[in-house]
Amino acid sequence: MSRPAPSPIYTLRGAGGPLNTLHFSCLGGDTPLLFSGSGTGAIHIWNLNNRRAEKIVEGHSGSSVIWVNSLQSKDALISQGRDMQVCLWDLREGRSELVDSVWTDSVGFCQCSLLESSPGNYLLAFAGSQTEEIKIIELPSKTPVCTLVPDAKLGMVMCIKLWQPDSGPGPLLLAGYEDGSLLLWDVTQRSKLSQVKAHPEPVMCLTFDTKRLRGISGSSEKKLTSWMLDTQTNLQLQDCVTLVNPGVSDLCIRDDGKLLASAGWDHRVRVFGWKKLRPLAVLQYHTDVVLSVAFSNHQDPRQRLLAAGSKDQRISLWSIYNEGADNS
Repeated sequence: MSRPAPSPIYTLRGAGGPLNTLHFSCLGGDTPLLFSGSGTGAIHIWNLNNRRAEKIVEGHSGSSVIWVNSLQSKDALISQGRDMQVCLWDLREGRSELVDSVWTDSVGFCQCSLLESSPGNYLLAFAGSQTEEIKIIELPSKTPVCTLVPDAKLGMVMCIKLWQPDSGPGPLLLAGYEDGSLLLWDVTQRSKLSQVKAHPEPVMCLTFDTKRLRGISGSSEKKLTSWMLDTQTNLQLQDCVTLVNPGVSDLCIRDDGKLLASAGWDHRVRVFGWKKLRPLAVLQYHTDVVLSVAFSNHQDPRQRLLAAGSKDQRISLWSIYNEGADNS
């Protein structure tokens, strides 16, 4: 007999708006944190020990927050809003001060991507003001690095992922576009390395396993498409996973490379074994579209959680069992 679907171990309420983005910070210190960005411009910093909001950062002039991340430690936060601003916050010693901001001039929903290039220095990629344009700058200096624009008309940039390969010179960037195309860019050379048509509809989300050089993307259709990089750094389409209902908002691979979670427009979170894309669980709790999913980075595997944020203004937290995940 298959085991019954689990229930959330607890939920976080009070965000006051749709939960567009989630980010865990559970390493170092005694207090594991979850950052959430809402549709009302509020960033909540949730203390996972007492399950309450430790702090609420009001930013982006009330515009929707679509991406949050922490820099180095829990004391520095970066956020992106629909006000076309990326904000840097100092959270040290109870502060919540705006330290700096970057004007993106982009009206889309494409989330930024951040990569630590050297200790204390970062590359930040974001959609530019022109339809297909991706801009990359260095932080904290805000020095422009490059602008990436494809030759053909692919529509808006929908999602991006910066990463540093183990071998080879500089960073690479994966980008999903409105026409369903997936492109791999060489940031140092400012050149396109590979391109595939992954979906007939816009690529709504993607995630990438840098160890296995394998990724997966979702759109408004009833399937997920997985793909990989071959030895010549070419994108190769692999398997498809057929879903019961159409529409995926977000995808996340757990750090150990064993589990994949998807945020569904059908109010459900689906968990797959990442190796073979075998369905493991369908998590039902939310009453509206699930917008974001994130796995926690607890050092102890037994403490690791899966969080899901929904349009219903609630965050559900789940303890996902690992049995059978190794070969899935």
